[in-house]
Amino acid sequence: MAVKMLRAHHDPCDELRAFRNYRTEMNTTSTSPNDPGNFPATRWTVVLAAGGTPSPESAVALERLCQSYWYPLYAYARRRGHSPPDAEDLTQEFFARLLEHNWIARADRHKGRFRSFLLMAMKRFLAKEWDKVKTIKRGGQVRLVPLQLDTAESRYTREPADTCTPEQVFEQQWALTLLESVLQRLRGDYASDGKGGLFQTLEPCLIGSRDRQPYAALAAELGMTEGAVKMAVCRLRERYRVCLTEEIGHTVASADEVEEELRHLFRVLNRR
Repeated sequence: MAVKMLRAHHDPCDELRAFRNYRTEMNTTSTSPNDPGNFPATRWTVVLAAGGTPSPESAVALERLCQSYWYPLYAYARRRGHSPPDAEDLTQEFFARLLEHNWIARADRHKGRFRSFLLMAMKRFLAKEWDKVKTIKRGGQVRLVPLQLDTAESRYTREPADTCTPEQVFEQQWALTLLESVLQRLRGDYASDGKGGLFQTLEPCLIGSRDRQPYAALAAELGMTEGAVKMAVCRLRERYRVCLTEEIGHTVASADEVEEELRHLFRVLNRR
């Protein structure tokens, strides 16, 4: 399924403000959540821990990260001036080589953001490797990684015209992709619980003020009491907080970096 662009629905900055306004402590125990010993194993930490000797678990974790965050690199390549076919080919080839040659072994464990690693690796690939493979016939020898590239250009052409650098485009699309991943996960969780309609009705409450989303009107629409609606909104916001924290956590290497990455997302989206 194609990833829907968030700006078609609302300003993603509002989602981050909602997270900041409604978040609670990441760890409710008496131990500090910034203690590295409390940071759970995530996709990126599993990949980093494997280092030069990849495990089946790290391979699966890395592939899932690549499948989630390929589009920001496609947008980066397009802003660098590559045609849609070339951007598709180089994105596909980049991830194929990333997985095949274990480029993760080059990752700096002390600067462990997946976002930073991907952009630097793509820059090196474009500078040193792409000229060697760009003549490969599309659909022929290009090694396929399961990416939804059929939707890439339609997404890119929906982007408003701007003067952002390729790096800024990458950062913006990274932030939007991460936020959409959170919403997709929440949407799926509610649907699995048989509450898809409830999520659809309450989703605007994640970002809107109470005046814009009066609980009395929502209660009438849902056939619930106003108190029940308030409780449902609180639960939705809490689940959103947890999902956003976990999604960011999957792309960094320590608990300290979660809050720092959140602030970075604010800065990126506020530039839009």
